[in-house]
Amino acid sequence: MVQRGARQSDTDVIEQACPAGQPPARVLCDWGSSTLRAFLEHGGRVVERRNGPGIGQLGTRSANEVLEDILAPWRAQRHLERIVLCGMVGSRNGLLEVPYVRAPATATQWRAGAAVVSRAEDTLSILPGIQAQNFRDVADVMRGEETQIFGALVLEPSLAAARQLLVLPGTHSKWVEVRDGRIARLQTYCTGELYELLSNRSSLLRLGGAPEPDEDAFDIGLRNAARFDLSANLFETRTAQLIEGRSAGWARALLSGLLIGAEVHSMLALHAAARGPLTLIGEPALTARYRRALESWRIATQQLDGDECVLAGLRAAAAGMQGL
Repeated sequence: MVQRGARQSDTDVIEQACPAGQPPARVLCDWGSSTLRAFLEHGGRVVERRNGPGIGQLGTRSANEVLEDILAPWRAQRHLERIVLCGMVGSRNGLLEVPYVRAPATATQWRAGAAVVSRAEDTLSILPGIQAQNFRDVADVMRGEETQIFGALVLEPSLAAARQLLVLPGTHSKWVEVRDGRIARLQTYCTGELYELLSNRSSLLRLGGAPEPDEDAFDIGLRNAARFDLSANLFETRTAQLIEGRSAGWARALLSGLLIGAEVHSMLALHAAARGPLTLIGEPALTARYRRALESWRIATQQLDGDECVLAGLRAAAAGMQGL
């Protein structure tokens, strides 16, 4: 049974899982385009984590088949009373398409848009994404990042006060305006996707070499991004290798600086709040790059771990669904 708008691979063992016969557990899943991250929770703690392919990496398998492979070892240990999922799993290519919740949206309004699927063995709760106008007054959307944002508000309650601007780097980077605890507007940049495409499927970086990071090259990219158009900058990643003898690693770092710098430079023109202070949410190595970029514009930041935020958001959503 499906209820819409309800009212209200690899294994990483984090702690020794409890033996069979223990009380029911729940599973929290962050299922994006590239990766599925599933966390088994028992007694309020994550006891095991399993990874799987993202919704965009399923191949010939269905999303349901992949999910059941993840859950099977845990089902052998105990009853799983609820599985709470966020991200692209709720898209038209996922398990079940869940309509977006329109901004401005509170955590309660977002949670109420979940699709609840009661099955013989468990209950699936698939959280929706958020639809909002961007800073150019064009429709924009996200699936998964809203869970990190509402989780961040749990971990850092001060972020629910007044107006805040949160930055979530990734394949599709999100700059999200939060007003009094409500997701109000967002702006998407395809920075991560462009980096992957230009690194692996263009003529710019096909000269070989190890992809070693180079902070000097990254900083050059940041500076050039503020001075010249992105299209005019990009070919330097190839000529630097051909003419100056730069390594492929150097060129990749330059490309990263150019793309992230262009993103930041664009936001500075779009929104006065982009001048900070800003909160960065995501994978620590990537948010560190954004922090370096923002500091080059003298913009103050704080960093929150993406895994911690998504778990906090999923836990809060699960708690609000008790009894559904």
